[in-house]
Amino acid sequence: MITFAVAVDPTATEPPFEQIRRQVATAANDGTLAPGHKLPTVRQLAADLGLAVNTVARAYRELEADGVIETHGRRGTFLASRLLADADATTAAEGYVATARRIGLSRDEAVRLVEQEWSR
Repeated sequence: MITFAVAVDPTATEPPFEQIRRQVATAANDGTLAPGHKLPTVRQLAADLGLAVNTVARAYRELEADGVIETHGRRGTFLASRLLADADATTAAEGYVATARRIGLSRDEAVRLVEQEWSR
């Protein structure tokens, strides 16, 4: 899931949650992790690092508050895409959805059309 190694130094003066937050934010900003990348669950990362679940949960909460990650319930936690907030992209998506609804496409059919065009 995660394409880089998060490491926590227990002897550092920086708290473990902040070490995690900083490393994920840096990887998002420098492109090591791409927008849409799925992060491990809080429980999985806590187990991998030998930390309390609440420590990792705090890092994820702060990353989400900063707009670095997005949590999508059972689907998981992903790196946020700054491009999803782009006005031109939003306008284009709104137009496509309106057209798809007007001609009677289902959501699945509309998504399939986008996927077909994307792969050309």
